[in-house]
Amino acid sequence: MKKYSLIFFIIITNSCLAQIDTLSNKIDSLYSRENRFKVAGSVLKNVVLSVPGDFSEMGHTISSDWKRTAYYTAGIIGLIATDKITTGFLHDHIEPAINYSLPKRDYLNTNITGIGGNNNYILYPIMGLYVGSFAINNKKGQTVATNAMKSIVYSYVISHLVLKTITGRNRPQRRINDNEPIIEPWTKNNWDFGNFHKVYTDSKSDGTAFPSFHATFYYAVAKVFQMEYNNYWIPYTIATGVFLSDIKGHNHWVSDILVGGLVGTIIGKSIVISSRKQIEKDKNTALIYNPRKFRMSKQLIPQISSSMIGFHFVGSF
Repeated sequence: MKKYSLIFFIIITNSCLAQIDTLSNKIDSLYSRENRFKVAGSVLKNVVLSVPGDFSEMGHTISSDWKRTAYYTAGIIGLIATDKITTGFLHDHIEPAINYSLPKRDYLNTNITGIGGNNNYILYPIMGLYVGSFAINNKKGQTVATNAMKSIVYSYVISHLVLKTITGRNRPQRRINDNEPIIEPWTKNNWDFGNFHKVYTDSKSDGTAFPSFHATFYYAVAKVFQMEYNNYWIPYTIATGVFLSDIKGHNHWVSDILVGGLVGTIIGKSIVISSRKQIEKDKNTALIYNPRKFRMSKQLIPQISSSMIGFHFVGSF
């Protein structure tokens, strides 16, 4: 089993790295002419400077088309309203059919929320992409990896710390269609919101169902890779495969999972758009202030006429 998990892990990492050569922007060569530490510093600078733009893009996604936002809101309410039916079907028919798990690999041996267990099948390839891209001085790979890590941080803050605390929805008791008595804090009431609590930095059972942090986390990362490398199949297959491997451990209503995926998609998309704008802004700034890009040639031309004798100065740049 250890052998197969290692092979699976290598496939994930290599699939991410292999995309760099074939799908990266032609403007960025594989080996940058700049010093690798300068390239890495430039990437990290853009990551920090694009933070306000990230949240601006998230707000724009919601506010740019209020009709679309209203449709999505109505859809979410509809999902919540039918949660007892859909989640019961999930417990009774889908979960029993999905019976596989991935070996746990926590080489970092941490207790930080979001790090460890199946999450590492997402985290380690991102770390491998960054280290590999730094080693070969590839700016594109470093940008993708840092954007992916940023999407994880945003997922934790927005989904786990903010939305779960605000909504306070209790998790469904498994199995929801049985006749067993309800054991708190689990519930069979799909409208069981408002169980407010302090902000939980780690995983808790009470009032932390909506939305799913793991769905937000996995699909935010998947969206970043999809947009950066223009490939849906690899990132979304990996994200879905990792999520389903521990489907019983998530303990969520169906709407929690779907809304988590939607929030993650908005986060990932906003980060990439904001990152591209910041990179373009950085390039334009470099052009303006780079004396090598703009040189003025000067010519001093003697001029003689019937009315004057002098010099004609011509400057071109």
